[in-house]
Amino acid sequence: MTIRRILIHATHEAGVKFGGIGAVLDGLLSAQSYLEQVDRSLCVGAFHADNPVEMERLFSPRNRLAVSYYSSGGIYDCTPALRERLSLIEQEFDVRVLYGRRAFGSATHEVLLIDPSTIKPERLSNFHYFVWLRFGLDSSRHITNHEFAANMAHAEPAFAALRVVLGESEIAGDYAPTILSHEFMGLPLWYAAELIAPGAFDSAFVAHEVASVRPLVEADDGHDTRFYNVLRAAQHSDVYLEDVFGPQLWNFKHDMLKTAAECNHVLAVGDLVVDELRFLGPRFRNKRIDLVYNGTPSKHYSLDAVQASAARLRDYAASLAGFSPTFVFSHATRLVTSKALWRDLHVLEQIDEQLAARGESAVLILLSSSRPEGRTAAQVRENEQHGWPREHRIGWPDLIDLEIPLYAAITAFNARARATRAVLINQFGFTRDRIGASFPEGLTFDDLRRGTDLEFGQSIYEPFGIAQVEPLSTGALCVISDVCGCLGFISRALGHDASDGWEVRVRRIEESLPNLIVTHYTDLPADLAVQGWRMAMYLGQNERESIERSEAQRAAGVICERLPRTPEARQALLDSGYALAQRMSWDVVAGTQLLPALGIRPHNTAPGRTWP
Repeated sequence: MTIRRILIHATHEAGVKFGGIGAVLDGLLSAQSYLEQVDRSLCVGAFHADNPVEMERLFSPRNRLAVSYYSSGGIYDCTPALRERLSLIEQEFDVRVLYGRRAFGSATHEVLLIDPSTIKPERLSNFHYFVWLRFGLDSSRHITNHEFAANMAHAEPAFAALRVVLGESEIAGDYAPTILSHEFMGLPLWYAAELIAPGAFDSAFVAHEVASVRPLVEADDGHDTRFYNVLRAAQHSDVYLEDVFGPQLWNFKHDMLKTAAECNHVLAVGDLVVDELRFLGPRFRNKRIDLVYNGTPSKHYSLDAVQASAARLRDYAASLAGFSPTFVFSHATRLVTSKALWRDLHVLEQIDEQLAARGESAVLILLSSSRPEGRTAAQVRENEQHGWPREHRIGWPDLIDLEIPLYAAITAFNARARATRAVLINQFGFTRDRIGASFPEGLTFDDLRRGTDLEFGQSIYEPFGIAQVEPLSTGALCVISDVCGCLGFISRALGHDASDGWEVRVRRIEESLPNLIVTHYTDLPADLAVQGWRMAMYLGQNERESIERSEAQRAAGVICERLPRTPEARQALLDSGYALAQRMSWDVVAGTQLLPALGIRPHNTAPGRTWP
């Protein structure tokens, strides 16, 4: 008897990679251990046909999308039966359906996308009503929130189309297909499945973060310094998040997240995410939560390849900064408060003094944008008229939102720096077609990763942090904060005792891995020690900034000591980084963490309809 393992990934990045979850899908869905054990994968989500930037990226050759059905585009590369049934769903709900395959890393998988912008109001109202009856999610509190409404709108037609694409034989097979809801955005598809076909699908919630916690960290001036000291103290008391921080009625993500405790499986990408989930309430406190970390690239690079990329990157950095630097630093990230980019400049300011004394120099390339979808080619050409990306102007299509104060801080820093410069590139892609004519032919994002000497990632909230440790395999230094979730995976890969406390394990990492420098913004000095969570709540901006100043000075000293100044030093970092990355690959994650957590065994084991 043939056993079919089918995983359905419900995610807002099903069609286009915008951020962290897209990077997860690229790594996970192309891992060999995943491909060997999972027979069929589908990524289901929404798209917006009226958004020209999104559609440009969706149909870009780089996205490698092969469309089988898209009536709005006149594409019907599928069987007549499938065309007819998907067309009926479009008519029934008044939505647009796109079905096909696209690339995820080196593999390709099915994608099913719904544009619900014209969905029939009565169908959507009924869906909200029955979700409230079944899950207790009161949509009336959040229906005016565009993000909430958009995530809920596509779910029922998406599930109807999913059943058509899967076929009843797949749904009633030896193993129930599993819907993996990636964050709160993926939960509505599971809601629809439970309402329409209860019990026919297995369910898993994948916590890439805890959406209730992020705003609490970002909005308070004490940031991570306050929150994680409150959390640690609260763990020793019988109190939960709403007991400490009050009702979260305004946060639709919090309300949705609480329903996820009903999923058959709950998976968390980091140790602190587990602690944060258990802090939500008794239902999560007693729920089994499996750690499924994110993987890191583990490709082996020769020293020659790294040096060649470094030379190309230095040449580009020189064109941006006006001098050829000894070192190039980087930080590729979304531009949100949680990434704490001001900490990069604090550390760089301390490095500046030390490099100047040594007769060395550095350029920091900040690849970050408030718009993940980026600027179109035409908008890039418009920006180039004023010297972008070396020079910027306020206003779209250049600086918007958080890009404005960040560029102001960079300008102020550059005016006083002696041996370093920071440069903002507010456009993702790092290729000539994305950055424009000033970008060198042949330079790629791989060169940024291979050629950088140091990658920053000192977030105030970072459930895992893939980007922070991507350069490990290239022999770069990685500077990350003590709340970065990848530290848990690194600790296990180094063979540390998982029963030891978080702070102990983080300290051991620094002692045994020269590639990694951890900044400790949640460790309180003796004069700031607190007793209990109520006292910790009073930690604020002054206390955090005092710790940041101290840590910036300490980290700068370690960085300047460890920066590789000879081929031999870079080779040593290459060797230690690659050895670690091999133990943190997506193949390891899929084969030893994700699939066992879902009860998926090798194909030669006996079939069973129920999940262990």
